[in-house]
Amino acid sequence: MKYSKEAKPERAARSRAVPVALLLVVLCAFSFYLGGIYSTGRSLLDVAASNGIINLQQQQPSAAVAVLRTKAVVFPECPADYQDYTPCTDPKRWRKYGNYRLSFMERHCPPAVERKECLVPAPQGYKAPIRWPKSKDQCWYRNVPYDWINSQKSNQHWLRKEGEKFIFPGGGTMFPNGVGAYADMMAELIPGMRDGTVRTALDTGCGVASWGGDLLGRGRGILTLSLAPRDNHEAQVQFALERGIPAILGIISTQRLPFPSASFDMAHCSRCLIPWTEFGGLYLLEVHRVLRPGGFWALSGPPVNYENRWHGWNTTAAAQKADLDRLKRMLASMCFKPYSNKGDIAVWQKSADPACYDKLAPPVSKCDDSVDPDAAWYVPMRSCLTAPSPRYKKLSLDATPKWPMRLSVAPERISAVPGSSAASFKHDDSTWKLRTKHYKSLLPPLGTDKIRNVMDMNTVYAGFAASLVKDPVWVMNVVSSYGPNSLGLVYDRGLIGTNHDWCEAFSTYPRTYDLLHLDGLFTAESHRCEMKFVLLEMDRILRPTGYAIIRENTYFLDSIATIAKGMRWSCDKHDTEHKADKEKVLICQKKFWSGKNTQH
Repeated sequence: MKYSKEAKPERAARSRAVPVALLLVVLCAFSFYLGGIYSTGRSLLDVAASNGIINLQQQQPSAAVAVLRTKAVVFPECPADYQDYTPCTDPKRWRKYGNYRLSFMERHCPPAVERKECLVPAPQGYKAPIRWPKSKDQCWYRNVPYDWINSQKSNQHWLRKEGEKFIFPGGGTMFPNGVGAYADMMAELIPGMRDGTVRTALDTGCGVASWGGDLLGRGRGILTLSLAPRDNHEAQVQFALERGIPAILGIISTQRLPFPSASFDMAHCSRCLIPWTEFGGLYLLEVHRVLRPGGFWALSGPPVNYENRWHGWNTTAAAQKADLDRLKRMLASMCFKPYSNKGDIAVWQKSADPACYDKLAPPVSKCDDSVDPDAAWYVPMRSCLTAPSPRYKKLSLDATPKWPMRLSVAPERISAVPGSSAASFKHDDSTWKLRTKHYKSLLPPLGTDKIRNVMDMNTVYAGFAASLVKDPVWVMNVVSSYGPNSLGLVYDRGLIGTNHDWCEAFSTYPRTYDLLHLDGLFTAESHRCEMKFVLLEMDRILRPTGYAIIRENTYFLDSIATIAKGMRWSCDKHDTEHKADKEKVLICQKKFWSGKNTQH
């Protein structure tokens, strides 16, 4: 090839391009670093160091990482009026938000500068909760000291105060013969409630969760997640959890519920006062989304049985008939079929037939492919219908293995979780059986009636919960809203859970869990969530004398233990079941302390 003058500038350009390229790489890397800090929050190390909680000191020159050196820290007590503090559903902040569709009752977390760095006290006279199964029918009055609900709901027999206790007789607006008779009638209408077909249920507007408690307490094998909003007086969810019944704070308003599509085998509303026929049936569309194909929706209360009930509903028979007709039309347009009815209870079934969803007519339309049916963390509800995915042939209720077989079968949806397979599912199951056996040797109360309400704070397949299924516990399985969304697999197994971001407070009252378990949470989330606030949130929701099992990289354990000590926890470090050097297990217990303004 001949040399030409045109070649000289090209060589010069190349020589100049090398430092330019390096500069671009450095700038991109620096921008990525800053973006990671400011878009998701400062890292655990940066924040902790700036607050004086930890010092970063380099190891020996050969080491690749820094070691956390923790300074002592002591957290003050919150004021006594914070005894029922729920940061993201705080009635004191409701006036800042609009009234549209009660959206002020949804999650609205305080900004970072308003986060509380104090320990939430127990009410005056608080006692260790009554143990399950006795707790289903009674709890200590001083643990949930609300006279308002006792007086306002006395005619409905939700609860009554007897001496130092609240007694739950199993009554309700629609339970004139008690919740047991009500559940028996429903099981007659839905035979699948008797044979293991129906395993997971959602109770919207749950009251004090008597329906869920009855299904769980009489050996039906139905695990109900009760849902009710935070309000100023009733504390319904707090009563449910005090009784040892699964519950979470929430409301069907403008945002999706924190569950993936096709989660529940059944949904229930007993005069929950949700306006099902308003806003174009938007709330029904959300129930449709979270119901498994072939799943059931049971409704009692207005407008069902209006012919005999309208006198007590402050309405007219004509108005209730019109409302029932409108409800039936909406349900039919959403591929719900009438299933059975008797007395005050009407049941519809969500169609599993794909042909129905191809024949939708206005005003109902099918969601397009851009709408992720499983996205559920701060996702606005959409006025479109989520059709069953043709990708899954075994998602419908009649194709799902009955309980308890479904617990050990690799769910069909496992293919949607990156890096997951039937083999990894089986391996995870055997791993957690071994781990739980080790945990029980370290924490003897686990597996006894001393521990009832359990949370697995960052699960994948719910292996820990599955390993406890024969124990007198229920487990809230939390799947990170920032990681692979495996929550559908949890429900496919017949277990319950929710999406959540641990940079924020959980949707529950204080003192509602006996045991918190986490596996590598700080390793996974330290770049986004500050350790101090995660641990303070754990303290808020943990009952006095409750336990935490913290399985973590040794890199974090000293800092965790020091912060835990500042929260008045006592902790012991243990080897894992394999005696691994890079990972340890911290067993902590929250002390039962008396606040300055309280007495015990």
